[in-house]
Amino acid sequence: MADAKEKAPKAAKGQQGAAKGAPKGTPKGGKGKEKGGAGAAVDHEPKAREGAPRLQTFYQQTVRSKLAKEFGLPNPHQVPRLEKIILNVGMGDASKNPKQLEAAVAELGAITGQKAVITKAKKAIANFGLRAGMPVGAFVTLRGARMYEFLDRFINLAIPRIRDFRGLPNRSFDGRGNYTFGIKEQMIFPEIDYDKVEKIHGMDITLVTSADRDDLAMALLRELGWPFRGETPQRVA
Repeated sequence: MADAKEKAPKAAKGQQGAAKGAPKGTPKGGKGKEKGGAGAAVDHEPKAREGAPRLQTFYQQTVRSKLAKEFGLPNPHQVPRLEKIILNVGMGDASKNPKQLEAAVAELGAITGQKAVITKAKKAIANFGLRAGMPVGAFVTLRGARMYEFLDRFINLAIPRIRDFRGLPNRSFDGRGNYTFGIKEQMIFPEIDYDKVEKIHGMDITLVTSADRDDLAMALLRELGWPFRGETPQRVA
């Protein structure tokens, strides 16, 4: 009997402690939920992708069937598609001016939304003052959604900002379905801030397709709205 009486007050004390702890924990938990709810409503981190890009959707729904019908391609895997886009910036004085190389890497990141990779010399060339392993430029390889998003922005936003633009050359194919062209200055991209530009430089852009013929690759780019010289660009719905 004595042991039962001793245990009873201890249990009562435990219940009182739980009751006291409940009101203290309840408002804290409520505030935390309110803060979490407000934080979930506003997402400050940019998302790389929300759904499929419109140019990719346009290719899948319209361009593929049109190219297959035009060239008589019964196998859907024979229809040309865009595989990757490569942006390359070459800077011969990168070893002497590392700040300019860092600025070029930052600009490529702003343009493409992807971190650039620094290229290094493979061989030593005494006439150019190069040693093996010295930085000589930077490049970015885009695939998937970022590739289509960049191509859409380039066609509709960057190209109209080129001065005295008369179209891009239609003879820049390499014979295997790849298209390469050059840009004289990076200022045509709206992501570049004029006040933060260290040096005006150009870049080479290569569009790699799955086609093994230039006529297939040209038809693909034409359907995607590529502004070839002497032609009216195709309007992308």
